[in-house]
Amino acid sequence: MADRIRMLIREEVITYSYILLYIALSSGQIFFNKWVLSSKQINFPYPLGLTLLHMVFSSILCFVLTKVFKIMKVEEGMTAELYVTSVAPIGAMFAMTLWLGNTAYLYISVAFAQMLKAIMPVAVFILGVLAGLEVMSCRMLLIMSVISFGVLVASYGEISINWIGVVYQMGGVVGEALRLIFMEILVKRKGLKLNPISVMFYVSPCSALCLFIPWIFLEKPKMDTNGTWNFPPLVLFLNCLCTFALNLSVFLVISHTSALTIRVAGVVKDWVVVLLSALLFADTKLTIVNLFGYGIAIAGVAAYNNHKLKKEASRRSSSESQNAESIPLTSSSASSK
Repeated sequence: MADRIRMLIREEVITYSYILLYIALSSGQIFFNKWVLSSKQINFPYPLGLTLLHMVFSSILCFVLTKVFKIMKVEEGMTAELYVTSVAPIGAMFAMTLWLGNTAYLYISVAFAQMLKAIMPVAVFILGVLAGLEVMSCRMLLIMSVISFGVLVASYGEISINWIGVVYQMGGVVGEALRLIFMEILVKRKGLKLNPISVMFYVSPCSALCLFIPWIFLEKPKMDTNGTWNFPPLVLFLNCLCTFALNLSVFLVISHTSALTIRVAGVVKDWVVVLLSALLFADTKLTIVNLFGYGIAIAGVAAYNNHKLKKEASRRSSSESQNAESIPLTSSSASSK
């Protein structure tokens, strides 16, 4: 009995350690990117180039870990047709999300960017309804209205709002929503289940290619003309490694808990980022209206997560009951033989 209690405590400690690691890495990566893009010491205001470096680093590291050292395993079952029709759109949307999201940090504060991200469930739900993955209901319509109202209030309370930054951030939200929809189509309709390291292995090179093409035309000429940026190799390596570790921490949390835990931890992370950014960055000035609106939006996000949890639980229980009913039939048929 004592050994079982110790084992349960150990599992709980490991699980919460992974959750805290995810929150720390996710928050740290946001602050790290903001510092790199806005720092006068490094002078690297090139979000497209920074995101491209992240994806190239991730591609190389995934290849080394899975094919050279074989520490991690890549899921089998990927075909050329599946890659073109499913993985390529996911990679393109992932590239779009990172590019536009990082660009937004040049125009708006970290805190306000996080507040705008609260609209994500609304974008996912609307696109899910259009794709036939979600069903419109009065309850979901109310939840989406609460989230939207909260984000509007938070935006109204922003002291120095920059609409260019808002457009970039909302574009990143749409890109992330499309990526999640494509991921769900890949799993539900095409039946391919990939662990996060496999997703990174397949998606990162595609995202790097999608970023490389616009980088040549949009940022490379500016970088060649200015040529005054100073990106120390150690800082570059740590920034790319932090991005890779963040994606890996998502895998660790999901493998020990569930995808819903990531959503809940993400809500906690958003609050941490909002409050800490007010202390770390001079361009962040929070108001009561900001926090009130964000609180409303987070309440809507919590209701959305709760609804998804109940939906997943009912689906799991129905599948388990079907399996339980099939066992006696198998036994009787075997005995009749």
